[in-house]
Amino acid sequence: MKTVCKPDKCTGCTACVNICPHNAISIQDTMISLNAVIDEDKCINCNACEKVCHVNHPVTKVEPMKWYQGWCEDSDIRSSSSSGGVAAALERAFVNGGGYVCSCMYSKGEFIYSVTNRLEDVENFKGSKYVKSNPSGVYKEIKTLLRQGNKVLFVGLPCHAAAVRKYVGEKYEENLFVADLICHGSPSQKLLKLFLEQHNKSSVSVQNVEFRKNNKFCLSCDDKYIAQKECLDKYTMGFLNALFYTENCYECQYASKERISDITLGDSWGSSMPAQEQSKGISLILVQTEKGGQLLKDSNVELFDVDVENAVSNNHQLRHPSVKTDKRGYFFAGLKKGKKIDLLVRKCYPKSSFKQWIKGLLIKLHIK
Repeated sequence: MKTVCKPDKCTGCTACVNICPHNAISIQDTMISLNAVIDEDKCINCNACEKVCHVNHPVTKVEPMKWYQGWCEDSDIRSSSSSGGVAAALERAFVNGGGYVCSCMYSKGEFIYSVTNRLEDVENFKGSKYVKSNPSGVYKEIKTLLRQGNKVLFVGLPCHAAAVRKYVGEKYEENLFVADLICHGSPSQKLLKLFLEQHNKSSVSVQNVEFRKNNKFCLSCDDKYIAQKECLDKYTMGFLNALFYTENCYECQYASKERISDITLGDSWGSSMPAQEQSKGISLILVQTEKGGQLLKDSNVELFDVDVENAVSNNHQLRHPSVKTDKRGYFFAGLKKGKKIDLLVRKCYPKSSFKQWIKGLLIKLHIK
């Protein structure tokens, strides 16, 4: 099997798929890992895929110029966002300024990236997505818009942000604004679909999937929780314990203070802000470039100083990638044998699972 980058190091960004002139590349997804596989019968050895690959040719990382914490001043946007609503504020301001925004949304059973210049579409980008989204197709659209003189804001995972910058190239960088997210790691969409199917939820028929409501982690489909409300479902438990990310995530080159974007957004975990504000969600904001600073100035956000050392200590992804657990092998071996995800996660984390079961029981009995 000939691959674009080293086996199992692929992030699934699909930039190589999009740039190949002969459709010779496909992404092989085993849930354990991703690989960009080259069909040697179609390949003309132009090397375009190898050159655009950010794994083979990493994007230069830079130290943040400024650190902030804060939130969107619009209380409705903040309350309906995962962590302070700063991403939504940036996107809305960018569209209001005549630009286009590219970010992730749920559509027809898939988490995909979409490009828009309409405020009503930007609403679909809100919320955390704890799964590996598919950016295939947006690269050409972004580059075309930039060629036409439009401004484009990309908001997404660091590996996808790096891929966009590699695909666009330096020639069109001036009008490209990039915001990356502080990322734990991400599972394959195939794993999420399997989990939903095991709970009698067809990803195609489900209109909306949410992973989190402010600071509460809980997977829901069309506003109906998979587990008891306020209790962790097994997908969320596995995600938070870094159990089933794809292989590349455990060696992520972007899990550091140095970033490849204009601005970086995440959660201000460990914030010293009042508990009332923490319950509403607070964003952590790293500004790497003047363009990133301009995005903040143009947006409806309230900014505060942040203790950098404390912010880094409460976000391990700013120090190192998520650590691969020794339970991961057991999980995927059981999955291959057809065992249910709920059972496997419960076996991996029996104490946490039991606590969640007790919590759910108390809630049902109206004791908690």
